Amino acid sequence: MKTQALTALLMASSILGSAGMALADDATLTIESWRNDDLPIWQEKLIPAFEAKNPGIKVVFSPSAPTEYNAALNAKLDAGSAGDLITCRPFDASLELYNKGHLADLTSLAGMENFSDVAKSAWTTDDGKASFCVPMASVIHGFIYNKEAFDQLGITPPATEAEFFAALDKIKADGNYVPMAMGTKDLWEAATMGYQNIGPTYWHGEEGRLALIKGEQKLTDAQWVEPFATLAKWKDYLGDGFEAQSYPDSQNLFTLGRAAIYPAGSWEISVFNTQAQFKMGAFPPPVKNAGDTCYISDHNDIGIGLNAKSKNADAAKTFLSWVASPEFATIYANALPGFFSLNSAAVKMEDPLAQEFVSWREKCKPTIRSTYQILSRGTPNLENETWVESANVINGTSTPEDAAKKLQEGLESWYKPAK
Repeated sequence: MKTQALTALLMASSILGSAGMALADDATLTIESWRNDDLPIWQEKLIPAFEAKNPGIKVVFSPSAPTEYNAALNAKLDAGSAGDLITCRPFDASLELYNKGHLADLTSLAGMENFSDVAKSAWTTDDGKASFCVPMASVIHGFIYNKEAFDQLGITPPATEAEFFAALDKIKADGNYVPMAMGTKDLWEAATMGYQNIGPTYWHGEEGRLALIKGEQKLTDAQWVEPFATLAKWKDYLGDGFEAQSYPDSQNLFTLGRAAIYPAGSWEISVFNTQAQFKMGAFPPPVKNAGDTCYISDHNDIGIGLNAKSKNADAAKTFLSWVASPEFATIYANALPGFFSLNSAAVKMEDPLAQEFVSWREKCKPTIRSTYQILSRGTPNLENETWVESANVINGTSTPEDAAKKLQEGLESWYKPAK
């Protein structure tokens, strides 16, 4: 009996020991992100799909408020308390994290072969030798419109600038809708949905952006001043009190059916789908003249990287390889319409508005926001200054020429090729 008891005790100890080892082998990964709106999508769709295939790895999505993310993340990284996985903003902000040693090199990660050099460009070193975040999605700029308002007024989506302003005039004359929902209080709205939306049409997308980086063009050249001149005309169509109108105010003005057109990024689609009680359509930035090449800002927007000090690096790499897979791309693009996969694999999207935005890739030349790569690394920061000047031009407190001059002088003060 003593022998049997001893055997049973040894077996129990062995089982408990094995269970302890299994628990010790389990890893819990924490994702840092600014996309707090995406919490339900991660909890209900993305994480369950991953964990079902990787039972030894648990994932927690732990977002911060968008405006607080950069500061909060940097503080956590410096303190050694940041999560295992870091959601990456595009270009310079994440490059700085990599250069400081906060993000690991993912060049050889399994799955990175699923992305083109253009897709990886927002998270690759200037010399192209290292990639440090897995590309997740891009966003496309354009205009979302109220189909019911257009139908009532007999307006078709404008293709040229002349048609665009004729539509705005017709909406304004009717008086039942604010022609266009955008405010200037938050500044970034004026630049992101204004200047960076229509600007590529004037500076010819990548041609102008790369020439600006090389110092071959200046912000005071005609093709960089003209979009400011067009923005100045928007003032008459934004409704009373637009100067005090915040970004959420603009969203509400449109989704409540009080405005006919919304200068947009495709990231609005999932939010607008849940709020607007009317049918919506979208059109790309109008060209100057019929037959001109159209350009869109198809901007690499979000990626995800590995905290170089993660204690769960192997598990985190398993997760990142899954993020690089066609399976993730399909789930993500359909769970969050308006965030378009950067994966080389074709992704079938179900949302009609998202399909409309992405269809522009077939007829328009893509570019990224002009201020995001290299040109905002110094002080004054060109991106933030463009926010201010775009708002000033629309408000009428600065001329297009003065705004361009200020931006160029600021750039020249620290960026040698601009001189």
